Order: sequence, then structure tokens, then C-alpha cells
Amino acid sequence: MALQLKQSLNLSQQLIMTPQLQQAIKLLQLSRLELLETITQEMEENPMLEEQVLEEPEDGGPPEEDAAAEDGAEDLPEVTVQEDVRNDDVDWEAYLGEYNTGWAETPYDGREFPSFENFTSKKPNLTSHLTWQLHISGLGQEEQTIGEYIIGNLSPDGYLKISVEEIAEASGRSPEVVEAVLETIQTFDPVGVAARDLQECLLIQVRFHGLGGSLAESIIRNFMGKLENRNFDQIARGLGVSVEEVAAAVSMITDLDPQPGRLFSDEETIYISPDIYVIMVGDDYEILLNEDGLPKLRINSLYRDVLMSKGAYADSTKEYIQEKLKSAAWLIKSIHQRQRTIYRVTQSIIRFQREFLEKGIAYLKPLVLRDVAEDIQMHESTISRVTTNKYVHTPQGVFELKYFFNSAISGPGGESVASESVKQRIRDIIKGEEKKHPYSDQEVARILKSENIDVARRTVAKYRETMGILPSRQRRRLY
Repeated sequence: MALQLKQSLNLSQQLIMTPQLQQAIKLLQLSRLELLETITQEMEENPMLEEQVLEEPEDGGPPEEDAAAEDGAEDLPEVTVQEDVRNDDVDWEAYLGEYNTGWAETPYDGREFPSFENFTSKKPNLTSHLTWQLHISGLGQEEQTIGEYIIGNLSPDGYLKISVEEIAEASGRSPEVVEAVLETIQTFDPVGVAARDLQECLLIQVRFHGLGGSLAESIIRNFMGKLENRNFDQIARGLGVSVEEVAAAVSMITDLDPQPGRLFSDEETIYISPDIYVIMVGDDYEILLNEDGLPKLRINSLYRDVLMSKGAYADSTKEYIQEKLKSAAWLIKSIHQRQRTIYRVTQSIIRFQREFLEKGIAYLKPLVLRDVAEDIQMHESTISRVTTNKYVHTPQGVFELKYFFNSAISGPGGESVASESVKQRIRDIIKGEEKKHPYSDQEVARILKSENIDVARRTVAKYRETMGILPSRQRRRLY
């Protein structure tokens, strides 16, 4: 059978996303700050977009206050000022001596500069703080060069992340010289900086406090692993002392700082700005969208008039403006649609989680994306995009919208309990335990089962780890 080339027609249906639809979907999953960046970028690229300002009078005339001022100005007589430049009483030599200076020659443009009280000093970071101490330490130029290399390889927590041999090879000096400079830097503030591991960091701090040769130093030097697991009995037997003495030394060790460099961190705290506010008004809850800082967009009237004019501009110009007009109109429509969708999703979540808003986390109900999607007649993927990186301020605190969606766990009376409620109950059980005899994961599971909450031990362990709670052997406090 010979191969042949043929042409044939075939009809088929495909779902293709237009660029405008892709943009609308992208706007749904953006956070508030990301949305602001997107709007700013679109305003720079699209001349049809402009920020809406205070509305002017419809007749296009001057504001009422200015019009009143102009009306009143007609009744006032004209004031003229005559200057006599022939006045010989001016002391020109004194004038030139006082005002003919370098700074007076700079033209004044009318701007008001901030006062010196408004300037703030920059917070020193760990590198600048240690470099300043290095320069006043009295070391030679060669040692200072090695010290700068050491300081430049410190982590934000203050630990040295490369070995002495690597520093010696990179700087072309002997390891003994590098070790001596490192010991000098380890005496700098903050105490414990430039240590190579946690053990060395704690030993530096112990010696700084004058506890060299003490029981605390012996525990850190010889029983670091058992100290992390709080095996006080084995430490006491290994050192031949009582458990009480070990507990007293450990209490002092816990006062040391395992991350000495964090006090000089230059990272700024980023606070969450809620996208939605849920406020109780009377017996009902009101939803307010946070639009502070978001520009109100509108179509530029100048380019709109260009499209309305006939024959004044070339066809290519009008086509370009028409294309930008469609893009701007779709962006404004997509932003409004985004805000409406967020409002409807939040409204649906409030209907499901009203008890949580009134009583707290213990009354959080199990909820999945499908429940909200069916409630407001939207697709689950849309609900997922809307609840991503969005935060809501409620009477119980600030939460991510994803927080209200929880898996169901069988609870008392055959009812389902939200997983977040179970986590809160585990947190309360551990908070009320005896420090000498903390509950194990199996005991916590048994307590929950007595409350008709069926949770396995491995589930308790998983929830405990996600909440950052230590195991029972590390939570134990003998004294």
C-alpha cells in the first residue's frame, strides 16, 4: 500500500483561554501587594490607564471657593507697589559680605526639605559591628585582613561557616595565624560570635561569664548530646554529681544565647495587611474589603477623545489606542470581578464558620473547597485561587483564608471535628501537663479518645511537630 498525502476537514471543540481570561485568573491568586505592583506596572505600560482623583465640577468651571474668590476680587481696588531703585541708603559692601556666599548662589526651587529631626540613623548589622571592633582591636594590617575575611564568612546567626584551613588557603597565611585572629574575634561583642558550632558558642559564653572549669562547662564539653535530650540522670552518673546539681547547671546553660548574631539582624519585620475585615455590627457580621493604597483606575479622557475625533489622527494611531483601550477596560473589569469574588467567598466562609467567629478555634467546623464552591456556584479551582495569600481580620484574630478549610475527624456524638480544633485541644492538653511527667503522644491520643475524638498516635505526633512542640522527653522538667 503506497503512502499518500491527503487533506481533510475535521470539526472539533476546544477550550482555549484567551490572554484576557488568563490575566483575570492571574489577578485572582495575587496577594494585595502583588496586585498593587501589577497595577503600577500596567499604568506605566498602558497610557489609557490613569488613577482616579477627586472629581471636578461637571461644568468644567473653577471650584466654588476659587469662583467666590474671583467674584470678590472684582470689588477690590488694584494695589500697585512702586520700587525706588535709586535709594542710596543701602550699604552694598555689607550686603555683599553677608550674602555673597557659596550656598547663597545655589538657586532655591521652592521645595521644603525635611528637618534634621526627621532623619534616622541606620541600624548597624553584624558585619559592620564586628568590623568596627576589628579596626580598634590593635591588630596589624595582616591580621585585620584575615579578620575581615572571617567576618565576611559569618552567617546571620554569627557562626563561622568555613574551616580555618580554607581561610588560610584563601588568605595565603598559616592556619596558626588564622586561629589566633579567630580567637580574638571570638572575644568581640556579641559574646559567642564566630563560633564554628553550637558547642563552641556556648563554651565561649560560659568562659566569658567566668565559669571556666565549672560543672556547666563540663556538661557542654562532654555531654552535649545528652543535654539536648535532657538525660540528666546519665549526665549525673557520668560526672559523679547529683541530679539537682546537673539541673542547676542546665538552668544556667539555658540562659545562654545559641544565636548571638540575631540581635544585629538587619531584616525588617513585615506585618500582614489583611485583605478583608470582618466586623460585627449588631447581631450580624459586615465584610469590608481593604482597598487602602490601591489606585482607582479609569480610562484617560484625552485618548478617549482621540477615538471620537474623525480624520484628525492616522488609522494606525487609532488602532493602537483602540487596542490599549480594550486592555485597560479588561483590567479594570478583572479587578472589580476579583473584589466581588473575594467578597462572595468570604461571605460564604462566614456562613459556615459563624460559631468560630463567636466562640473561638475550638468551634471551627470541617470545611472543604467543594462546600464553598457549591454554595456560591463557582469552580473549586476558583475558590483555591481566591483563598491563596489572602488574609482576613476577624474578631478572633488575623487568619489566612486557607485556615478555615480543614479535614474532618470523627468527634463526640458522631459529629465531625475540624483538624485545627484538634490541634488546639492537643496544645491545651500539653500546656496543662505536669512538667516532671509530660504526656507522651500515646497518652495524648488516649485523652482525646476519652473525649470521643478518635485520633491515632501518629496523627498526634504529626500535629505536634507541625505546631513546633517538642517530644515528651525534651519537655520534661525535673526541677
